[in-house]
Amino acid sequence: MIGTLFEILGSLGMFLFGMKVMSEALQKLSGDRLRALMRTMTRNRFAGVGTGFLVTCMVQSSSASTVMMVSFVNAGLLTVVEAIGVIMGANLGTTTTFWIVSLLGFKFSLSAVALPIIGVAMPLLFSRRSSLKDAGEFLIGFGLLFLGLVFLKDSVPDIQNNPEALAFIQSYTDRGIFSVLFFFVFGTILTVVVQSSSVAGAITITMAAKGWIDFPTAAAIILGENVGTTITANLAALSANANAKRAALAHFFFNFIGVTWAIVLFVPLTQAADWIMPGDALKPGNIPFHMAAFHTGFNLLNTALLIGFVPQLGRLVNRIIKDTPKRKRGEHVKYEGTLLPQTGELNLAEAEEDVQRMNQLTRDLVSGFVELYTNPTEKLGDRVEELKQLEKDSDRMAVETTDYLLRCSAGSVSDSSMARISSLMRVIAELEDMCDRGYRLVLLAERRYRKKRELPPETHEQVRQFSEIVLRFVDFTADCLRRGGVRPTDLETAHQLENFIDKFRKDLRKESIQRMRTSGEQVKAEMLYIDILNNMEGIGNHSLNVLQILRHHD
Repeated sequence: MIGTLFEILGSLGMFLFGMKVMSEALQKLSGDRLRALMRTMTRNRFAGVGTGFLVTCMVQSSSASTVMMVSFVNAGLLTVVEAIGVIMGANLGTTTTFWIVSLLGFKFSLSAVALPIIGVAMPLLFSRRSSLKDAGEFLIGFGLLFLGLVFLKDSVPDIQNNPEALAFIQSYTDRGIFSVLFFFVFGTILTVVVQSSSVAGAITITMAAKGWIDFPTAAAIILGENVGTTITANLAALSANANAKRAALAHFFFNFIGVTWAIVLFVPLTQAADWIMPGDALKPGNIPFHMAAFHTGFNLLNTALLIGFVPQLGRLVNRIIKDTPKRKRGEHVKYEGTLLPQTGELNLAEAEEDVQRMNQLTRDLVSGFVELYTNPTEKLGDRVEELKQLEKDSDRMAVETTDYLLRCSAGSVSDSSMARISSLMRVIAELEDMCDRGYRLVLLAERRYRKKRELPPETHEQVRQFSEIVLRFVDFTADCLRRGGVRPTDLETAHQLENFIDKFRKDLRKESIQRMRTSGEQVKAEMLYIDILNNMEGIGNHSLNVLQILRHHD
């Protein structure tokens, strides 16, 4: 008995490891496309359903897609209402795993195919082309997944040889709604323990195919698995902001509401699955397909029933989870935790969003400088403190986003994503320097007011014009960051802006030096003015560096 238990655990371990390797390989093969898909195809709830379905089918993990969804909501790339649509699609996408396991794992014998698949994949792992290497990892994960399934089928004893186990299980069946609730709770606990609805589903399918449980019992367990899988998104949202917590809670409510009506209509639902699928559900060999049909039908019906109530569901979670006073930095999804799937490949979007925020901080600091410089007679203390806080935010953001990128790179990511991570870390360093220069401008404006450094009236207009050019460059950089890439024409425009800024700074500096030579007065004021010009020109240089880094990555 102990030996059989360890065989089952080992088989499940191989299945889960195969699923992990396959999912990570699929993420590496299609990570950029998945992130673009998530950004562009969530404009309404129906598009969100399609997005969630496609992403989950591509990575074969609803946990990975829901964790990515929480990450996007945390980064502000998705609203809670948009995320609910993605959740519905992810629930539909995870039903494909049931069909794959039922079709390939129980209809055909994979014992003679799994090892050759791994053998074909091995040479690909040593390829210099990252796409071939990722394809090799996918094939190995695919082979290990079904090899684990083969071992699981062989390690679970046949019910004919263990009639006492059947008698034990039957003592909990045939009790109407109480039996349904009992096995519903069992399915929920099973999924929470293994942290994978795919693994829980494989266990349930194997038990049914071996004759341990009948179809209604398996259907009740499937309903429990639908609730248990929501724990992944909620764990991912524990350290996230209020909107991410709302999205995760909406995931739970959506599944729980569906399970509630499914339990009430349990008998008609199971009968409908029997009617749709050919074959007698009383025969263990047919149960896997009936289970897949029940799982798919339940999720389709639940989505159809609730998709019209997405705004109401959004308002419900908004009432339950209140807004935090202020979004704290560092509220990234802790995808690297042992209880969560590795989704570093997909979570880069949050770091990219933080990079855009750092660029915005530079703009805020330069705009704040212009405000202080052109209104020297007003009280500056409070405004200077506000701008000082922005500079502190940029420093903290640089450290935390860099750390987050390092955590992403520690996971399984593609070569192109690794290059993207490297370029983003270099961009962060440039943006931090831009913010530092913006804050120096603020301090120079404050010093001019405090030390009463008087400059000729024409310099006020010159500073305003110069700041407008610099801000135009900062805005142009923001547009490129939002697009995620730099075209050759963008780099030409950037060089023109940077050259214009350099020339503008040189001309104004010459005028300042000439004034000092002719009058010999206000030397300190003129030196402060030159310092302002140098820092604004430095912001232009850093903006060009950012675009060159992005262009080099492309």
